[in-house]
Amino acid sequence: MTDRVYPSSKPTGINGTATAGVNNTTTPAAPVKPQLRQPYRHPPQYHNHRRRRSRRGLCCCCCFWSLLVLLVVTLLVSIAGVALYVIYHPQRPQFSVSSLRIAKLNLTTTADSSSHVSSLLNLTLFSKNPNSQITFFYDPFVLSCLSSHSVQIANGSIPAFVSDKKNETTFRTILAASRDLDTDSVTALRSDLKRKNGVPMKIQMDTEVKVKLGGMKTNKVGIRVTCQGINGVAPKSKSPSVASVSSSKCKVDLRIKIWKWTF
Repeated sequence: MTDRVYPSSKPTGINGTATAGVNNTTTPAAPVKPQLRQPYRHPPQYHNHRRRRSRRGLCCCCCFWSLLVLLVVTLLVSIAGVALYVIYHPQRPQFSVSSLRIAKLNLTTTADSSSHVSSLLNLTLFSKNPNSQITFFYDPFVLSCLSSHSVQIANGSIPAFVSDKKNETTFRTILAASRDLDTDSVTALRSDLKRKNGVPMKIQMDTEVKVKLGGMKTNKVGIRVTCQGINGVAPKSKSPSVASVSSSKCKVDLRIKIWKWTF
């Protein structure tokens, strides 16, 4: 029989000789430690900070120069205003009520319970320009005669005119009305008509005016003239009654309109 040679199952040594007494168990490999990833950090963006600083600096610079220009303009306007006041010494125009005659002032109630006021007044006004170097150019006046509770008794108008330097002008005009009143207005006017001293009245005049100072002429400015301290009674006969105007005083106010509001 042929002899077969089988390889030895024992591990061999370094020189190929079998190693005796050595455990044939394979030593397990050391565990591999997982590598931790470091978080990615963006490098500091110094250019963004520089842009922000430059924008802030530009904004502060613009605010500074804008404020400086505004202060300079305000100063120049103030100086110009003081100079104009010293040179021209402007004064407001003056108005007064010379006389008021009431030819008719009736408050009636019809069968359908509607109330109606009818009036006819003769008004004489006096206007004066106290300035020696200023001229006023008036647009037409819109006049209203109101009771103490602001109920409109009559209305009228005065045509446009020019009030020259140191000029005095007298106007005679008619105020009239014929219209229905609401319940509140009827109650207020009826109580005024019962007063012994007469109905407290005020004349309100609205217009626009241009002012000429030397060679300069301004834009139109709204003014309101309010004359108070007038007392009148309804006439009891065909002859008109004369209202008391000795205590009347007229005040001139500027009416500056900004968008929808008037001041």
